[in-house]
Amino acid sequence: MTKYEPLTRHLASRGESRVAMTFAAMEDVLGFKLPKSARDHRPWWANSAHGHVQSRGWLDAGYQSEQVDLASERLVFAKLNATVSAENDVPPASTGPKGRHPLIGCMVGMITIAPGVDLTDPIYTDEEMEEFLNRKIALLEGRGA
Repeated sequence: MTKYEPLTRHLASRGESRVAMTFAAMEDVLGFKLPKSARDHRPWWANSAHGHVQSRGWLDAGYQSEQVDLASERLVFAKLNATVSAENDVPPASTGPKGRHPLIGCMVGMITIAPGVDLTDPIYTDEEMEEFLNRKIALLEGRGA
């Protein structure tokens, strides 16, 4: 059990797609003061479990930190994989099959394809692509073009 386990339990018990918290409220949940670096350095709030024991607390609960405001000492935890309707702020009925990693699907909606672009329209003919790849292979093998 990590010292941020109380935050994990607190967030996991919430059903909202977004949970706004002040640093003071987090300290109440945790039972101890946040370190000075949490108030001074934005990277402390990174959503990376590697080398960040604190972020495991919210990531394990299925949330990510957003809208971190160091000056006002507040932030929002947003549910991973929850797409929210801009009109009514209601998450979808299902966030996917149980057992899936919370980061699967986190990039949904991040890519926009310009109107009129046909992704099925090949840029190269088969022959052009074969020629291109053969040139690349020859360069990698040191044979030149």
